[in-house]
Amino acid sequence: MEKEGGPIKNNERRAGILRAAAVLAKGELEHESSGHDWWHIHRVTKLAKTIAAEEGADLFVCELAALLHDLADEKLVDDHEAGMKRTESWMLENGASAEEASRVLEIISTMSFRGGSGSPMTTLEGRVVQDADRLDAIGAIGIARTFVYSGKKGRPMHDPNIPVRHKMTPEEYRSGNDTAINHFHEKLLKLQDLMNTDAGRRIAEERHSFMLEFLERFEREWNGM
Repeated sequence: MEKEGGPIKNNERRAGILRAAAVLAKGELEHESSGHDWWHIHRVTKLAKTIAAEEGADLFVCELAALLHDLADEKLVDDHEAGMKRTESWMLENGASAEEASRVLEIISTMSFRGGSGSPMTTLEGRVVQDADRLDAIGAIGIARTFVYSGKKGRPMHDPNIPVRHKMTPEEYRSGNDTAINHFHEKLLKLQDLMNTDAGRRIAEERHSFMLEFLERFEREWNGM
């Protein structure tokens, strides 16, 4: 029998935190209409768990970071720093240790693409969760999310007169001077080469190919072919 405070108690504590984090994320993002909704969180969490198991990462840290990763996202909140502090306070108040909270905060503060200028992940868990998040931005789901997000922001589906931006500062990336189709060239088609893990690269290869097929078909139909 495990002593009080041993592995069994720790596993129960962590399971409780994860259940509460899922409730929090669903409550905050269930009605988000930009493609960063609860179902995005659900998919990223499942992918993170799959990749973490294959890569030998800390499953608890990966799952918690995946569940909380959009609660302070600059696309969704007005004050990123306030969102990070709120997320940290929530973790500590719900039973996470200071070390666990610190590891999760490091992941969610550095995983964003930000025009290609994001900071590299320093931990295996960070690399896992970043791959899971990026995988949800490509393939069939990624295509659907791109058009949902562009529609919410009032950006055109396509305009051949708006050039693709090949180099951007984070501010330019957030400026919105683009189209849904340009977003594939400015970000999504770059993600395959930015995967951190072997599992992420394997999954990304097929999703990347699907996007290329879609873009080829889109161009033919756009040109009346």
